[in-house]
Amino acid sequence: MNRIALITGATSGIGRATAVTMAQNNFDVIITGRRKELLEDLEKEIKSKSSGKVHILHFDVRNKDEVEKAIDSLPQDWQNIDVLVNNAGLAVGLNHIHEGIIDDWERMIDTNVKGLLYVTRKVAPRMIEKKHGHIINIGSTAGKEAYEKGNVYCGTKHAVDAITKGMRIDMLKHKIKVTAINPGMVETEFSLVRFKGDKEKADVYKGFTPLYGKDIADAILYVVTRPEHVCINDMIITATAQANSIYKVTD
Repeated sequence: MNRIALITGATSGIGRATAVTMAQNNFDVIITGRRKELLEDLEKEIKSKSSGKVHILHFDVRNKDEVEKAIDSLPQDWQNIDVLVNNAGLAVGLNHIHEGIIDDWERMIDTNVKGLLYVTRKVAPRMIEKKHGHIINIGSTAGKEAYEKGNVYCGTKHAVDAITKGMRIDMLKHKIKVTAINPGMVETEFSLVRFKGDKEKADVYKGFTPLYGKDIADAILYVVTRPEHVCINDMIITATAQANSIYKVTD
């Protein structure tokens, strides 16, 4: 019998790649996101590439009521969630702190921190009840250091790092695994969102080979398929050309 994985932010990038990869490797997947048409496209792709079952939940992780209503709506045969991948996240804007846009700050905090907490709060009790489960929080190398103009985004990812460590401790006695996956530069919609659709500014991958969504999906699959006695607590993944959030080399 396939295990069940719930993946937030599955409409693009790491989330989409993770849904496809897990469905190809003995998981049925609950895919969530704000863009319903992209979820439906992903459902078709998964069904064409694997035998994994798919269930769509259309909601915005920033909205607590939507999160609760969506997860409570799961049919009985989808409620036994084995793996939660808290992937939904974004960066918006790149400004010095004194020039920051409040709406951008709130969007990052609401998505990266509060959204992760809302979803975890609904799913974790189900795992505790059966004393089995694995929570994957997608952090960032930006959660390991800070860089110029990254102030609030780095702050949210530092929060994810700390929350994950605390979550690991809280879940220990319940036999729930908790893992942080911290990618460097991944070629997704990330920079396009950060620069609000400005394709010229968003072209930050010139001159080197970045990570791709599939690279992180493969790491997630590795983590969730370890033996029962093994938990990968923390993983940092960068492109070969990138040492951390600050240093990289180009051709």
